[in-house]
Amino acid sequence: MKTLHLTNAWHATSGGIGTFYRSLIDQANQRGHSLRLVVPSDQDRMEEAGKFGRVYHVKSARAPLYFGYRMLYPGHYLSPRGRICEILNAERPDLIEICDKYTLPYLGGLLRVHKLKGVDLTAPVIGLSCERMDENMLAYFSGSALGKWFCRWYMKNIYFPQFDHHIANSEHTAGELYEASRGHKVRRGVWVMPMGVDTTRFSPELRSADLRRSLVSRCGGDRGSVLLLYAGRLAPEKNLQLLAETMGVLASRLDRDFRLLVAGQGMLRESFERLCHAAAPGRVCFLGHMASKGELAGLYANADVFVHPNPREPFGIAPLEAMASGLALVAPNCGGVTSYADSGNAWLADASAGAFAAAIDSATAPGPDRNAKITSALATAQRYEWSSIAGEFLDFYREAAECFRGERSETTRPARFYSTPGDYWGREVAEAGPAVPQGIG
Repeated sequence: MKTLHLTNAWHATSGGIGTFYRSLIDQANQRGHSLRLVVPSDQDRMEEAGKFGRVYHVKSARAPLYFGYRMLYPGHYLSPRGRICEILNAERPDLIEICDKYTLPYLGGLLRVHKLKGVDLTAPVIGLSCERMDENMLAYFSGSALGKWFCRWYMKNIYFPQFDHHIANSEHTAGELYEASRGHKVRRGVWVMPMGVDTTRFSPELRSADLRRSLVSRCGGDRGSVLLLYAGRLAPEKNLQLLAETMGVLASRLDRDFRLLVAGQGMLRESFERLCHAAAPGRVCFLGHMASKGELAGLYANADVFVHPNPREPFGIAPLEAMASGLALVAPNCGGVTSYADSGNAWLADASAGAFAAAIDSATAPGPDRNAKITSALATAQRYEWSSIAGEFLDFYREAAECFRGERSETTRPARFYSTPGDYWGREVAEAGPAVPQGIG
């Protein structure tokens, strides 16, 4: 079995999708599953990733909105001499997966209808959704009615039909696909499959009195300080303003000293620093990007609370890493984080400064309730161990390829829902489509 995966959401040292694919390669090497990954890069090169893994780095321009990333464009595959066409002809995979909503879906469509020049390949094409287009539009452009209409139109008429089937990383992400799935001539399934966490790397065993003292000193605190942690990109979709506002509320407290550690880099670094300085001067410490996973894991294990401000998080690997580290999690009570976080293992709250501050108070109050939630969080993280999650993806790829070849009728994991039939104009044939499956947001 050989699968080939393409994504624009690739960073050499960070990012949830990068973490997913690196974990997938690790599991593929253990199983003898040949896995090829195609990512944008500053130069063309090939990286051998174990006996069965290979990463093709394709020279690409920087992404227009976020210069820390690069993008593969149609020019890489519309010509038979394009680098992606060369890779497809050399590798001839049994299944192709595309994780991108903007420049790569058309490659899937061309492959499906055998219209990709210079490439004669028959294989199922899967679309992997790890974010919602409507939420990206809201974060980077506009939340206007016109913007929302465009996202609905694009997802139904452009994105959804390019693939044989789809995978979403959470019920929240699948919600956008559900609306896009209504009224199609070809029946397509949507599977919900979560991301995971490395519970060997992220662990309470990394607690260290020396590291704790070092962190307290670095942020200007003292022995009684409460260390809050945010780890992630400093980007518009992360709702960072909520962190600054929450710190403003906590800074007014006279009985406790709250300090926020920020591990990450991004386009909003300077503006976010200004917000934090205005709201809670001297209380927020910016650590920058942490390239070492070991250093990041130590940071998790020696803080008191992980604060995750994004109410529209597609899934959220960082909060799951916090749970695996024995760190209390405060997060919004909506979005993809609720795939695994609930009132029994986390402190969920409305995405407002007052509600978050109250949740942080509760999460730092010693007692049996706190201990029980953290114990439950550790057990939750174990269920999402990468070795198991990545294995489920590899099993699904194999079964999906067998279904495509007619060797089996269905996959072991059932689809969350299927597209509804429609006419040439995309109108549902039935007068009323099926009800929204429970949990789909």
